[in-house]
Amino acid sequence: MQIYHMRGVPVKTQLSKFLRENKKRLHGLVKDLTKEFSYVSLLGTDTIGKVYNVTRTGSAVQDSAWTERGFVIRVFNGVNYSEYSFNSLEDPECIMDQVRHVAKRDINELLKQGVTMMPFPLLEENDLKDEFHSECQIDPFQIPAETKLARMTELMQYGLAKSEHFVDFRVNFEEVLISKVFVSDKKDLAQSILFTNLAFIGIGRKDGKVRYAFESLSGLKGYEIFEGSLPKIDLAAKNVIELFDAERIIPGTYDIICDPAVAGLIAHEAFGHGVEMDMFVKHRAKGEEFIGKRIASEKVNMHDGALSAEEVGTYLFDDEGTTGTDTVIIDKSILKSGISDLLSAIKLGTSPTGNGRRESFERKAYARMTNTFFESGDDTLEDMIKSIQKGYLLEGYYSGMEDPKNWGIQCMIAKGREIIAGKLTGKIVSPVVLTGYVPDLLESISMVSENKITLSGTGYCGKGYKEHVKVSTGGTYIKAVGRLG
Repeated sequence: MQIYHMRGVPVKTQLSKFLRENKKRLHGLVKDLTKEFSYVSLLGTDTIGKVYNVTRTGSAVQDSAWTERGFVIRVFNGVNYSEYSFNSLEDPECIMDQVRHVAKRDINELLKQGVTMMPFPLLEENDLKDEFHSECQIDPFQIPAETKLARMTELMQYGLAKSEHFVDFRVNFEEVLISKVFVSDKKDLAQSILFTNLAFIGIGRKDGKVRYAFESLSGLKGYEIFEGSLPKIDLAAKNVIELFDAERIIPGTYDIICDPAVAGLIAHEAFGHGVEMDMFVKHRAKGEEFIGKRIASEKVNMHDGALSAEEVGTYLFDDEGTTGTDTVIIDKSILKSGISDLLSAIKLGTSPTGNGRRESFERKAYARMTNTFFESGDDTLEDMIKSIQKGYLLEGYYSGMEDPKNWGIQCMIAKGREIIAGKLTGKIVSPVVLTGYVPDLLESISMVSENKITLSGTGYCGKGYKEHVKVSTGGTYIKAVGRLG
């Protein structure tokens, strides 16, 4: 009989056996390369994960897209930094020869050809040895796949029974255990982090209309995430049914209330990408012009950071060995700071914020978001609704886009609830597109609710169309003025 850890007894994750067994070899590589290069660091990654899907027509299990095993070495080449990634430790001499190739021969050849390269100073590190292991209540990797699929099937059937108009009610569960080590002459860091995602997609057909709604759960949790299932299924089912009678919105500028999901999308698109400081280095983000200046109403406070909250964007150290922080982006209307990777911070003369993240060990590190959200305020949702003569309560979203250079924003919202004379009328509009100039939108925020901050981390974020990383977004209810279409 399989024995599971029971609820109430925390289970601490463990660094992967592969990394533990090879740590001495990694230190040896760094030590040997340090004889030739004035800076050497090594990131080792070993991530495992599975995705489980259940639909009305069947079920499937596959590896998570985050699954990877490999290493990346960074060295100072005399001008800037060169990197070499690999996934086998069988031939250390070959690895060191390849590092020499990219850091010496390639650089010298480029210089001979007259290529101008952006110079960087030598990295200076402080001594640091630390490790972090997230905890869960029930280790999902100990639960048999058959047990998970059976439970997911029950949840699917529960959702389908909510309406005769449902044609499917899809259930998705993902479990991912990330193990990483970072080694340099000064640093010896390790972390193991487990996150799970659970999502429900209700799909219905009525009078020739097909509508769907999405609800989810996420966090540094284990199999216990299923305990929050039923309320989310109820909400997804309710939203699908409401969308059958939704009308098109009349385009215009309205008073709006954004629920935590929509507020989080605004935070992510407006002040996530807009303040990624690698964009400052190349003068490709308008946010660079507003540091230290008023950028929003005095009601607005916003954070990003691996330590700002406990969600899927949480970690001890980023992929450049910088420890995570709680970065205050906006403090009572003033844009205080951007978020940076290590090299961008050095180039700009700022302190790194621990936001240097890679899609995988084979990819470059960029300044990326982690947990991004608006702080709670002191207003009530009830008062916010009462304050609106004609407008909408916006709920849920499909996607968002932002132009960092010109600071335009576009958010695809799932639906809006009409508000007339301070009351919800029951009328639903969908879909809704929120657009505008970021400073104007944030300056229009006049109320922020006192509700507890809510974050969601079931999705991921791309830098443009690629370089995906896990992030969470959220906040509380905000009242603003928005251009809707």
